[in-house]
Amino acid sequence: MPEKLQADVSHKVKKIEVFTKRLVSTKLMGNYKSSIKGRGLDFNNFREYTVTDDASLIDWKVSVRVNKPVIKEFIEERNLEVFLLIDVSSSMVFGSTEKLKNEYVTELASTLSYAILNVGDSLGYGFLSDKLTDIVIPKVNRNLYYKLSRSLVNPEIYGGGYDLEKALKKCIEILKRNSVLIIISDFIGLKGDWEESLKKASHKLDVIGIMVRDPRDKEIPENSNMIVIEDPFTSKQIILDPSTEVREKYRKFVDKEEREISEAFYKAHAGLLKLTTDQPFMVPLINFFKRRKK
Repeated sequence: MPEKLQADVSHKVKKIEVFTKRLVSTKLMGNYKSSIKGRGLDFNNFREYTVTDDASLIDWKVSVRVNKPVIKEFIEERNLEVFLLIDVSSSMVFGSTEKLKNEYVTELASTLSYAILNVGDSLGYGFLSDKLTDIVIPKVNRNLYYKLSRSLVNPEIYGGGYDLEKALKKCIEILKRNSVLIIISDFIGLKGDWEESLKKASHKLDVIGIMVRDPRDKEIPENSNMIVIEDPFTSKQIILDPSTEVREKYRKFVDKEEREISEAFYKAHAGLLKLTTDQPFMVPLINFFKRRKK
């Protein structure tokens, strides 16, 4: 396990807290809240349509039955329930930039959890490897921010395989309808019928994927000498001569993989944001929620 992760936990949590509070802005919280507001509505009653109402809200079946135009009234729920599904598998303990993927994700997840709790929403989370562990059902509790941060800087939680399909099935089982499920992962090592599980999850939940990858996950650098590539899940290694042809095949393979993941989320009517560890996440995150509002 990298030495970088084995610093004093309380010290790292404090650094994350300082980082998070400096980073989180009203712009992030406002765009986050409004982008998923539509999923946080409960039906209240019917009432007669007036000229100031949006005509698209008219319920025509009921209107025909009562012989006058009526619309559905909704009330906003007191809060949304948000569940962070965070990848802690072996592939996350890797990095060619200033931060390992799991360190980048720690800052991202802490920032999201801080924003979620500060707009009054419920927060829950679970850690994804070959199974879903350390499950916390969503609730409004500011101490969850610190609990999550402490867990994410603990090197002992990282490692193992990757089974998104199994984790999605568990989320469908434990989360309430219209909860928001945010999957933070590199999506490396996908197997089984995860796409079908994603569709089923999206029928019940508001699903958002955040793909976090290192630049080396996407391409082999030019002018490299012989390199060793290791499967993070089996520890099998191969020695590779990164010629132009090999680099191009690798790039095409990754492009195809990411395109298929994007298509799977699109078909499931779920959102997907792609991030790389060499770029700050705040602006892309705010822009993502802005796009969802539209």
